[in-house]
Amino acid sequence: MPQIPEKVHELTVGQLSARSGAAVSALHFYESKGLISSRRTSGNQRRYSRDALRRVAFVRAAQRVGIPLATIRDALAELPEERTPNREDWTRLSQAWRKELDERIKQLGRLRDHLTDCIGCGCLSLETCVLSNPDDVFGERLTGSRLLAEKRTS
Repeated sequence: MPQIPEKVHELTVGQLSARSGAAVSALHFYESKGLISSRRTSGNQRRYSRDALRRVAFVRAAQRVGIPLATIRDALAELPEERTPNREDWTRLSQAWRKELDERIKQLGRLRDHLTDCIGCGCLSLETCVLSNPDDVFGERLTGSRLLAEKRTS
């Protein structure tokens, strides 16, 4: 990993990419979503402050556990003066995100448990398909292929 001298206070997009492990295109995407920011030189090149390294690490860690980018952006925006997140910030935010992740894990468990119910069907037209027709709500009103008939009668 290339070392950046301490006296360098700004990083090029290539340096930030090399140090953070994020692709240049990912850094541009993060910037377009307001997760990191840069200034432009007179030659219109991006320059990132050194604290962008920690912000990128924060974003990537949150993404690895399934936190949506919009939620990450909102969390970063809550930091005073858009400072770089620290250990205490991560602790506070990860505790808040834990409930959401636990709910997603439960939902994925339910989907996994019902997956075999739909494998034999293929077209998801079983009378009580728990994936496309939970609790057979369509079956109470219609017969046949529920989703197609529902769209035609609307």
